[in-house]
Amino acid sequence: MTISWLKLSAWELELENTAFATDNRWSNHDMDPTPLHFRTWSSWSYVRDGGQLLDSSNVFQVSYWFSDASNIAVWEVASSMLAIGLSWRQALPAIVVAYSITAVPILLTGTIGTRLRVPFSVLSRSSFGFWFSYFPVVTRGIIAMSWFGIQTYNGSECIYQMLKAIWPSVANVPNHIPASSNTTSVGMMCYLLYWLLQFPFMLLSPQQIRYLFMAKGVIVPFAWLAMVVWAFIKVPPSVGLFSQHASVQGSDLSWAWLTALNSALSLYCGYAVNIADFTRYATHERAQYSQAIIIPVAFTLCSFAGLAVTSAGIVLYGSALWDPLQLINQWDNRAAAFFASFAFLLTTIGTNISANALVAANDLTVCFPKYINIRRGQVICALIGGWAFCPWEVLAKASGFLSFLSGYTIFIGPFVGIMIVDYWLIHKGKIDVPAMYQVDGRYRYTYGVNWRALATLVICIAPAMPGLIHSIKPSINVGGIHNLFAIGWIFGFWSAFIVYYVLSTLFPARGTYVEKAVLPDDVIPPSASCDSTDEDVEKLDKGHATPETVS
Repeated sequence: MTISWLKLSAWELELENTAFATDNRWSNHDMDPTPLHFRTWSSWSYVRDGGQLLDSSNVFQVSYWFSDASNIAVWEVASSMLAIGLSWRQALPAIVVAYSITAVPILLTGTIGTRLRVPFSVLSRSSFGFWFSYFPVVTRGIIAMSWFGIQTYNGSECIYQMLKAIWPSVANVPNHIPASSNTTSVGMMCYLLYWLLQFPFMLLSPQQIRYLFMAKGVIVPFAWLAMVVWAFIKVPPSVGLFSQHASVQGSDLSWAWLTALNSALSLYCGYAVNIADFTRYATHERAQYSQAIIIPVAFTLCSFAGLAVTSAGIVLYGSALWDPLQLINQWDNRAAAFFASFAFLLTTIGTNISANALVAANDLTVCFPKYINIRRGQVICALIGGWAFCPWEVLAKASGFLSFLSGYTIFIGPFVGIMIVDYWLIHKGKIDVPAMYQVDGRYRYTYGVNWRALATLVICIAPAMPGLIHSIKPSINVGGIHNLFAIGWIFGFWSAFIVYYVLSTLFPARGTYVEKAVLPDDVIPPSASCDSTDEDVEKLDKGHATPETVS
């Protein structure tokens, strides 16, 4: 007797009546354009602030970006600038410039999401071609799952610091795992605890996870502010932060500054590729505009916290402890260590879900829409990225692979450049949304490949490849061209911007042009959209309801 759930057919997702594709080989309800009643990333229509009506979408944007800005990676990128020889006077301008630039492509691609209401995995078809779009989608998905494992390992270190603050004897627990495993009994226990703690949040729908971002956006910045106050009390700025000077000069200083700029850029400019995965749920397009201010302000403030505390650590402990958990490990105050580690734990969960799990889930959905939705995709990401990837092995041995993960920006920059040029300059916002779900539709280009995008990627990625190879294996001398890798995102974005525009202007794909945009709301009648609650969303995720029955 065959168990029914072992049959592949038992895992097929039902195709909803509103689906744009002809069958579930090409879409499911998570890939379909977001209907009006699911555009609920703001719980209330308006909230009152100081007697003024403040759009609650902007409230969410503030909490979302402060939530993502206050994560360990932002702290480490800022702190590492001190380690490469810059002073805070050089590092802070690099941070301001980087995140001001970051806001622009995120704003442009995010606005596309609010207009077309489709995820990045579908949106990419209009610029890369139906079949070639799988290249940026799979590339982004693999990187997201890899980083999911690494961030989960970082979260396990937060668990360790919290347990050690409660029971100091945890540091002396004997290890029963072979040294060749590159982990310990306590380390594996903390990893499992963090993975189990994080997993339930991955079962929430994108509409519901916004509450986690709001909580994280309120709690974590105050914890970081407390650490800055601690740093300034322990080491006055005149002794620590303000007294430090750059340890590099001349051309070395210039390249160090550009490297720092590119590092900050590469950290979140990847969001410009897939920000539509989130903005498709926004209540309206105007909610995007606040990002132009929120992103540079939020990330600059959080980066300054990393600079300030790391500078104090140099004076107190004799070295630049740019990993905040290593700095917390030096504290004698167990209560402070616990609450600071808890703040980093919360920020790691939120960032890992938004920047990695949901990204990988959306990408898996477009690869296997017949069987995988966002919820199932996140579960797969948790298993593959969290366990099959074995991040403790990677962090212990594969410094070259970590360099490759950091170097993926040489791909992301051109991806973003192509998408922005295609939508805003070539098609001027006139996109046929239903056609993006048709394998033989207008975005098929040439056998499913937009050769202009392919040629652009080859031309713009190839010059930076020697630098990527050198970063993975420094013994390979590639000459001065390795400097292009140091500014990989900047070079990739602008070169792709220019090359794709020129190719698309000289050789226009006229079959993809339409007189006016064909949007989801033009195709789905307003009666198909209605107000809904989180309970309705939960029912739909579980298959207990359809859009027609939600009311």
